[in-house]
Amino acid sequence: MRLLRLAALVMTSGAIALGQQTTPPADAATPDQTSSGSVAADAQAVAPVKAAAVASPGENLDPQIKKGSEQDVDAVGTRKIGGRGMRNWYSTNWELSVGRQYSMEVEKSSHLVTDPVVVEYVNRIGQNLVRDSDAKVPFTIKVLDTDEINAMALPGGYFYVDSGLILACDSEDELAGVMAHEIAHVAAHHAAREMTKLGYMEIGSIPLIVFAQGSWTGYGVYEAAQLAMPLSFLEFSREYETEADYLGIQYMYKAGYDPQGMVTIFEKLSALEKHKPGAISKAFSDHPATPERIAAVEREIATILPARPEYLVTTSEFDDVKARLERIQNKRGVGTKKTAKGPVLRRVGASNNGVVPGSTN
Repeated sequence: MRLLRLAALVMTSGAIALGQQTTPPADAATPDQTSSGSVAADAQAVAPVKAAAVASPGENLDPQIKKGSEQDVDAVGTRKIGGRGMRNWYSTNWELSVGRQYSMEVEKSSHLVTDPVVVEYVNRIGQNLVRDSDAKVPFTIKVLDTDEINAMALPGGYFYVDSGLILACDSEDELAGVMAHEIAHVAAHHAAREMTKLGYMEIGSIPLIVFAQGSWTGYGVYEAAQLAMPLSFLEFSREYETEADYLGIQYMYKAGYDPQGMVTIFEKLSALEKHKPGAISKAFSDHPATPERIAAVEREIATILPARPEYLVTTSEFDDVKARLERIQNKRGVGTKKTAKGPVLRRVGASNNGVVPGSTN
């Protein structure tokens, strides 16, 4: 079953307001937990119901959006964002080669989830988002068997989702929000642009290599040497994290998801890092979802995403996959309780604490 929301009813579960804890209403759904020791349980423990309404698409739509610009969600897939030029010295072939090399290193030192149901589901979610993105490379999507909460998209579309992230999410739109953010890093060529920045900084120290024989041909030697760099070059600047938020929210929206899912998972992960330091990957914790960053995402939702009659929130398949992971990792028993028997919609203008049609609450 697919859970949907009509355009403006705010989520009744799964989010917190940063800086203040609110108490869930008495009729709020309680996550089915049989063990308190898992990261996923901790994530739910710090995620009470959000009292304040968040932005809805089209709430304050900007009438001055330039056609084909980074703000034009209708142009997703036709835009050239971060392509080769002065800010990006590297070709698509370079990105594919580097990504392939790093993917082999990742898989040498990691355990992959091989359950076909879990793998197919996560891959399908990711490929749907990729189709509604600006990415120009095919994606290879796999699930890492780890408690860590993280997702990582390497140059060239080699994409890894930690099982701990899936268990920390309460709905499919939250998972899609993190995956869309990571897809945006690849679509905007952030790794290549970061490397270009490093190149500019280091050019002054390698003039004999760069200008070997009076040309730039010697730079190929220097470029090849950088393949041994650690994965830390994927820990992006604040500028690139902001752009990945900006693009990722558009990709979610284009794929039909409720864009508020990105807000709720960012709030949840921010609270979890405070509640249980170290539970979240260093790559996430180095670029925390600050109130300012979350507010920027909410502004984008309100100003550049046209309103739609309904959005996908979650599916019963998400619950099934999460339950399979719980069994695989021995986290919280043999299953999770279904939270809906049919479509759940959110309606324009409805109260934040209203009963969601079709829910079992």
